[in-house]
Amino acid sequence: MALPENIIMDLSVVIPCYNEEESLAELHRRVENACRNADVETYEIILVNDGSSDGTIEMMRALVKQNHHVVAVNLSRNYGHQLALSAGLAEACGDYIFVLDADLQDPPELLMPMLERARNGVDVVYGQRKTRRGETWFKLFCARAFYRTLSFLSETKIPENVGDFRLMSRRVLDHLLSMPEQQRFIRGMIAWIGFKQEAFLYERDERFAGVTKYPLLKLIHFAVDAISSFSIRPLRLAIPFALMGIVLAGVLALYAILSYFGGNVFPGWASLATIVTFFSSLQLLCLALIGEYLGRTFIEVKRRPLFIVSDVIREDGSDGK
Repeated sequence: MALPENIIMDLSVVIPCYNEEESLAELHRRVENACRNADVETYEIILVNDGSSDGTIEMMRALVKQNHHVVAVNLSRNYGHQLALSAGLAEACGDYIFVLDADLQDPPELLMPMLERARNGVDVVYGQRKTRRGETWFKLFCARAFYRTLSFLSETKIPENVGDFRLMSRRVLDHLLSMPEQQRFIRGMIAWIGFKQEAFLYERDERFAGVTKYPLLKLIHFAVDAISSFSIRPLRLAIPFALMGIVLAGVLALYAILSYFGGNVFPGWASLATIVTFFSSLQLLCLALIGEYLGRTFIEVKRRPLFIVSDVIREDGSDGK
């Protein structure tokens, strides 16, 4: 979606929001201050309402009236963080695009130093967490396990301890928007694009207000999306499983033959049950992996729109671009 006047701004700040009425006022204050302190003449703050059930959209409308830099993108329903972020990025007009979450765990005040790096020729400056305050040992353990598993399975190098908090150039965003896949893992997609990318180390704060929007089940779904979007290695696991099965079957066959000629009683039912269970489990695992990728292919070929925007709210009262 492009402005009819083809307006290009210096900076776009894109923030997906889901039930963030408790933190939205403070978020706006800090982001606005960060933009004013940055060396930019024109900027916009794009707030994406991802089907919130609280008063988030009403607060966004009030902020639009209060501040002409604010743009509210209201989605038709809850699509999830990655698609809400995609909707905001599609609306962005800036030469540089600054992405952060609404919970203020990623400090907006880092905009200026990240912008300085970008202007020195870096296309993507991504925030890499040194510490993660206020998070449980279980979540930290799961995050570490996820990134290491993803690093092992993925053909694309995706940095560890990195979220969607980043500053990117316009050309990176243009390439990102040209990628049509439905199951989106945006930090991985940006890593796949390439160009010059650098880490910006920072300490992640505790959540300002509210509760996390990523409970365990959503985190698991997110991990599956990430791995299946950037690797076919899980499908290739069927090959070593098949080889293991052949070797085990050969050993059991040799044992059965030797037992027969040695006069030993062969415990048929136990061995048979073990063999059937083992190979059935391998077959089910391989079928599940194939089914996961087949299902994603089915979703992709339908070519439905990634999201539907109910309206875009601007100071001038316009309802879209």
